[in-house]
Amino acid sequence: MVDAHERLLEVRSVVAGYGNKQVLNGVSLGIAPGEIVALIGHNGAGKSTLLKSVFGLLPVWRGQVTYDGQPLDSAKPRDLLRRGMAYVPQGNRVFTDLTVRENLEVGGVTLPDKQKRKEGIDRALTMFPALKERLHQYAGTLSGGEKQMLALANSLVLSPRFLLLDEPSLGLSPSLVTEALDQIRELNSKNGVTVLVVEQKIREVLQICHRVYCLKLGRVSYDGPSQTLRDEPERLRQVFL
Repeated sequence: MVDAHERLLEVRSVVAGYGNKQVLNGVSLGIAPGEIVALIGHNGAGKSTLLKSVFGLLPVWRGQVTYDGQPLDSAKPRDLLRRGMAYVPQGNRVFTDLTVRENLEVGGVTLPDKQKRKEGIDRALTMFPALKERLHQYAGTLSGGEKQMLALANSLVLSPRFLLLDEPSLGLSPSLVTEALDQIRELNSKNGVTVLVVEQKIREVLQICHRVYCLKLGRVSYDGPSQTLRDEPERLRQVFL
């Protein structure tokens, strides 16, 4: 666990769920500025629920989420976007009936004026130059890898400090999985973006992250450096059982 004074995000004993169904059973974790942290675990362990609770899409029943030293009690996603946190849900979520440029403009809708929006779009396109060739192409006609690229680019228009990613490899071919994760590593190394990423491609995500949390039945069952699991396959197997 990261020391308290070093944390950009801190989750303390969070309990949350859907309706009457409790999914998170007292999750605690901390993420330091500049880290890539992977959140792994079987389906239904609570990984996506945790991201939604952090980003204000689900209410926290008990416990507390703190971002940049401030509690996020009742914080709305729009407020968090202004404070430098962005969320990319699973499934290449883009507006398929809008062009690539129009998607990026929507990504910058909370920016105060057109100039700021233009600067944000230019910044995102610098990171993903392949999208420049498709600015006037409808997002629905893009490949799976291109849609994932656009989803990440949308989040960069606001120049986030902290990025929540929910299974960026979902639906991608093996070669595109590597490309998507390399893009995340580049965001971190070149732009200093802190990342919390939920990922099922465990061996692949271990290559880019600094630390790992594993969830089981809504609780943290493992917290440690990624290198430990990379170097000890048997330990990884035990963690994920």
